[in-house]
Amino acid sequence: MSWIDIGALDDVPLRGARLVKTRAGCVAVFRTGAAEVFAASNTCPHKGGPLSEGIVHGTRVTCPLHNWVFDLETGAAVGEDARIDVFPVRIEAGRILIDGAAVGQRSAA
Repeated sequence: MSWIDIGALDDVPLRGARLVKTRAGCVAVFRTGAAEVFAASNTCPHKGGPLSEGIVHGTRVTCPLHNWVFDLETGAAVGEDARIDVFPVRIEAGRILIDGAAVGQRSAA
């Protein structure tokens, strides 16, 4: 894995998200707990809604356009036959690191 520092943990509000722009498209970083973060594609496959603007609850996010719910651990849509890309992340010394190789493997969004 090729870990890339994408910012401070405190830059992402609890039960909120921030957008990270990459060459392969935008990645949403979600903070679901004091020291728990997830990274996923920002675009809902249903109608293209910006997931970083959705409601974070537990380890899920609800799309702000049409209320589809995605599991941030697996990327699977709840009750739908769809999914979003998810990417490995970790926290080190208060910084969020994302696996740059995994992000680079996805197609541009």
